[in-house]
Amino acid sequence: AILLYTIKFEDDMKVKVLSRDPRDYLRTRSGDLPKLPRNADPTLHPHAAEREYSAAMNAVKLERVFAKPFVGSLDGHRDGVYVMSTHPKRLPIVISGACDGELKMWNVSSKECMCSAPAHSGFVRGLGINQAGDLLLSVGDDQMVCMWNVEDMLQNPTVSPSTTISSKTLLTGIDYQWGGSSDTFATCGSVVGIWNINRNEPLRTFSWGVDTITSLVFNKVETYMLASTAQDRNIVLYDCRENNPLRKVILAQKTNQIAFNPMEAFNFTAACDDNHLYSFDMRKLGSPLNVHMGHGMAVLCVAYSPTGREFVSGSYDKTIRIFDTRKGRSKEIYHTKRMQRVFCVKYSSDSKYCMTGSDETNIRLWKSLAWGKLGPVSAREKTSLEYNKKLIDRYSSHPQVKRIKRHRNIPKMVKSISTEHTNIRAAKKKKEDNRRKHSKPGSVPRVAERAKHVVKEET
Repeated sequence: AILLYTIKFEDDMKVKVLSRDPRDYLRTRSGDLPKLPRNADPTLHPHAAEREYSAAMNAVKLERVFAKPFVGSLDGHRDGVYVMSTHPKRLPIVISGACDGELKMWNVSSKECMCSAPAHSGFVRGLGINQAGDLLLSVGDDQMVCMWNVEDMLQNPTVSPSTTISSKTLLTGIDYQWGGSSDTFATCGSVVGIWNINRNEPLRTFSWGVDTITSLVFNKVETYMLASTAQDRNIVLYDCRENNPLRKVILAQKTNQIAFNPMEAFNFTAACDDNHLYSFDMRKLGSPLNVHMGHGMAVLCVAYSPTGREFVSGSYDKTIRIFDTRKGRSKEIYHTKRMQRVFCVKYSSDSKYCMTGSDETNIRLWKSLAWGKLGPVSAREKTSLEYNKKLIDRYSSHPQVKRIKRHRNIPKMVKSISTEHTNIRAAKKKKEDNRRKHSKPGSVPRVAERAKHVVKEET
């Protein structure tokens, strides 16, 4: 800032004096960059747009150069990792259950197994942990509900369950109701059962149909709401305070898993056998909010980020994809040569990492932002990253920037499957257009993509 002062003397003589603020041109610390005056007049910068475009190209290329999402793996299971859970209070703690009935607790930061215990005979079908983080529940093929003291597991390498409950029916999943003082959990199998941790019998049971219920999950915002999936392709919503289920929607293909958005209480996403994921509003199940495409085979698992802005999905095609909640195409695809079918996925509590459990006995840790830096980021680096992000967003519609930003190296098998699905969809669309062209006007209506996959809604 330059201030102009006028001094008037008694003899009517005027003297003009320039005054500069030292804070505008002096560095506060010796390590700071020199401050240079800048005039924002656009006429003085005739090539600003060209320089910005070059900077945007360099920024999007550097993103691809530094995109190394794989962080590490946890090796120790003797069979495929089927279920996984994160600790709500301790960031590096992860619990996993395998197909051979073994339960393990891991410290992700040190990549060490803190506890290992034979939990069930057969598959570990589900894990649930309370919000306080001191009680872990597990179910398996042996129709047993095991309760584990988490503090004992953190201190002892081998422990036994503190309490076991024998169920009279098949158990395929479990989840704990979210809440600091809650003592309620739910199981699924032939029916959905609502339990209290102090009782050996369920408080109430729900059933709608005759097929096996494969999974269920509680809503972490509307804590009395839960949803389940079944072999007969339906998704059912329940209120654990009521005596009957609330609503049901039947899809064209079977749903494998459901995840509720932690920031939008009414929205959830379903992973289905038809290679797609569907985001629904539970108040209007007749049509999904969005159809998320990209996987080449059945989608087996899905998990939301704590921010609610993105979710990760694992598939039978040996890849995982990260989707933006509002977009239908994935923004990232992760894969390795050794990774097999992905059975379970989870986000870390700080949303910076996602974990996958797959059929070849490994738990893998990935960065949710592929080109993100590990470790602390200085203020200058943070400013530079934010500036580059704004540049890429500004020029994201430019063909060259868009091409580089979207480019991913994917396995040959996944590429061939994707090409095949693209050709199938194009052939179906061409056949439908031909039928419409040679039929009576209005006899072949146009059906939106979102409406093609819902068969029926029931209340």
